[in-house]
Amino acid sequence: MFETNRQELDEPDFLSQLERPEAGPKPTTSLLRRRSPLTDPQQQLATLAAIPLEETQANFRQRLRRHGWEQFQPAQLEIFQINVGKLCNMTCRHCHVDAGPDRREIMDRETIDACLQALDQTTAHTVDITGGAPELNPHFRYLVDACVRRGKHVIDRCNLTVLLLPTLQDLPEWLAERGVEVICSLPHYRKLNTDAQRGEGTFAKSIEALKRLNGAGYGKGDPKRRLTLMSNPVGAFLASNQSRMEQEWKAGLLKNHGITFDRLITLNNMPIARFLEWLEASGNLEAYMELLVNAFNPATVAGLMCRNTLSISWDGRLFDCDFNQMLDLEVQPPAGRSLNIRDFDPVLLAQREIMTNRHCFGCTAGAGSSCGGAIEA
Repeated sequence: MFETNRQELDEPDFLSQLERPEAGPKPTTSLLRRRSPLTDPQQQLATLAAIPLEETQANFRQRLRRHGWEQFQPAQLEIFQINVGKLCNMTCRHCHVDAGPDRREIMDRETIDACLQALDQTTAHTVDITGGAPELNPHFRYLVDACVRRGKHVIDRCNLTVLLLPTLQDLPEWLAERGVEVICSLPHYRKLNTDAQRGEGTFAKSIEALKRLNGAGYGKGDPKRRLTLMSNPVGAFLASNQSRMEQEWKAGLLKNHGITFDRLITLNNMPIARFLEWLEASGNLEAYMELLVNAFNPATVAGLMCRNTLSISWDGRLFDCDFNQMLDLEVQPPAGRSLNIRDFDPVLLAQREIMTNRHCFGCTAGAGSSCGGAIEA
């Protein structure tokens, strides 16, 4: 059913439909479309490096060494995070992927099969599918089914509004049947903050999508229908206390909209891509980086997602995390041998040093931040 319905993804007509306002709010356009210098990951890294910070404090590797991390290597691999493409029905101001309707980077079936073959060589228990809007990849359902058959816990990172597209309206029930956890982006449980970051109309569409997920059995305490909301700050500050926010959000969404969910995770905004652009344009870049550096929390390091996660890009390249992926900081196995998912070598990967740069302070600031939310309770 899905393969038949989604063949039009490869046709210009379908892609042009994603450009329309009704497909999803678009408060901005991609850096790529605007030909911004920040489209180049090297320019992003250079921009961060040029911020006048005390080098002994702002060198992430040195900070790790001062706290006993002479070598920064991965722990046991638990999570296979697959970015199936940058195509998205939305163009949010804070997006670290620079995703949007104009992005044509989409993982093909051959690369997906290579991911599955590599997955079979690991002990990873979770497959985290992300994008863009991962549901727009024509092989999304094939990938989900293949991972479910392997007994993996599957996560779909969903922007919510994509569930309202005509060809995807059956997804809540389809995902529920397979026990897929849905992690949904929602900056705030109030309209003003959400629309300010993701575009006018986002909140109303998100509420409608959440109601559909609730209707499919999500957010009711069933571990096979887990509904997780993910919040990131609307501005140049750190995420608030995760547990306190979860209580507030559950009360607010239930009272005002009759919506329930299982848990809330918080994520600091990373100073890369479109959020980096906003920081520069608003005059907040230096202050925000100072905030991240000064809030460095050594207790978060052991739990960083780069230690138990492998990130695979749409073209099969390997990265320590999704943020490194967007900065083209590929994994560095011993002897400098380049690795792709097609020549996956778990032994070599286990011996690598994790790649770091100034943006990494975003994950160690305050209570810490990862794709799984705050690191330190």
